[in-house]
Amino acid sequence: MKDNNAFLYIIPVLPTSNIPRDIKWHEQYTGFKLRFGDDGYAGLSRGQLEFHLQFHHGTKDDPVLGGSVMKIFVKDIQPYFEEFVKRGTIKRDKLRMNTAWGTHEFSFYDLNNNAIYIVQNA
Repeated sequence: MKDNNAFLYIIPVLPTSNIPRDIKWHEQYTGFKLRFGDDGYAGLSRGQLEFHLQFHHGTKDDPVLGGSVMKIFVKDIQPYFEEFVKRGTIKRDKLRMNTAWGTHEFSFYDLNNNAIYIVQNA
């Protein structure tokens, strides 16, 4: 089947209970900067990568949940690893080289318990 309406890109949306707090955290610990937003929804970017934050009240009807996972693939993991150690985002022991699934990677959690992985195909 020919697809004349091809996918262009995908943007992950992570849940948050405090958008202003999380924007500051990402600017400090991941290098992603605010692109647009308010207290309910915000977009952050770094280079050509972008993800969004969406506010949730943390109630039964509007849970924050947490536990979302975002994987960011890079060509060379080493400079990112060094940067994130320097930022205080991770400790040196977090880099996993030559995993059984064929990657080099490290990960950390944001303030809402969302897992963020930086991954290089081995």
